[in-house]
Amino acid sequence: MTITAHLLTTKLHIPPPRSNVVPRPRLIERLDEGLRWGHRLTLVSAPAGFGKTTLVTEWICGSAREVAWVSLDEGDNDPVQFLNYLVAALQQVDGGIGRPVQQILQSPQLPPIQGLITPLINAVTAVGTALTLVLDDYQLISAAAVHQMVQFLVEHQPPKMHVVISTREDPPLPLAQLHARGQVTEIRERDLRFTAEEATAFLNQAMGLSLSVEAVTALEAHTEGWIAGLQLAAVALQRSQEDVNTFIAAGCLSSAFTGDDRYEDERIIPLLADVRDVAPSFVDQLLDGAAIATPQQEIAARPLIEPLSERELEVLGLIAAGLSNREIAQELVIALGTVKRHINNIYGKLSVHRRTEAVAVSRDLGLI
Repeated sequence: MTITAHLLTTKLHIPPPRSNVVPRPRLIERLDEGLRWGHRLTLVSAPAGFGKTTLVTEWICGSAREVAWVSLDEGDNDPVQFLNYLVAALQQVDGGIGRPVQQILQSPQLPPIQGLITPLINAVTAVGTALTLVLDDYQLISAAAVHQMVQFLVEHQPPKMHVVISTREDPPLPLAQLHARGQVTEIRERDLRFTAEEATAFLNQAMGLSLSVEAVTALEAHTEGWIAGLQLAAVALQRSQEDVNTFIAAGCLSSAFTGDDRYEDERIIPLLADVRDVAPSFVDQLLDGAAIATPQQEIAARPLIEPLSERELEVLGLIAAGLSNREIAQELVIALGTVKRHINNIYGKLSVHRRTEAVAVSRDLGLI
């Protein structure tokens, strides 16, 4: 039995393009530009629900280049498994790529990372085909050995090869160095947010609504261009008889996901929790509708477990002002991860689970 027989081949399939996708020529042009400039890496990095995979799929489906695709999961933190999938993906382009590597992987003792990746790079170089390697859902990779493999591959890849990483979090690769050398194209949250024109096309064409310019503008502002948020709002609007402004003001976004739509809640809650900093007021309104938090009157009655630090109070004040995690990081000139750590500390000390609760309890306690 071959090694490939032990692999889940669907992980190597390029996701089919969606029929109702909103064309994004401004981003496609930036991706194409990176190839023309000879960039080694394209990084598409943003939280969940921003259409990262959809964008990459649209791009590669419109390209003449060969494509090797791997949809990563937690199991690919095993370096041997990761390499097996990497080789299998490249063999979709040319069946001869990576056979020596497969033989090495069956050895009881593996060589250093360079000894594993070098034969693969040489094989791709010998084939001479212009190809794009896509590593999707890279945020699931935490193993240092796998990161080292990818870094070595990017730093020494063949001239006709291009690597695309789609992820919810920046990988621990030398991005600053690649950027300084002009070797990376970055598409980030701010780029992926729908513009007013894209939001109009999505809501009125893809989602089949007939909203006015003013209504689209209101929804786009409320969701801050977050694509998944616009989709949730569109679904809720389809169920509502209210006009969009009344719909938003009356909290219909939250009520649209309660009661008989509990199954919908179970699917969207993990997504909302992951992107709470993307569009805080919108996300908290939906979480309110899902009724997953402790009732406010119970939370407000709890005493403060531990005093908040001066920095935590600063962060709390900016949360109350409606700033996103990224905006707080920029305001205080600290890392995004540091902001998230402060917020987790605040939640723990206040015995709350989300922003609206933290603000309400803090006001009750006279902290803000």
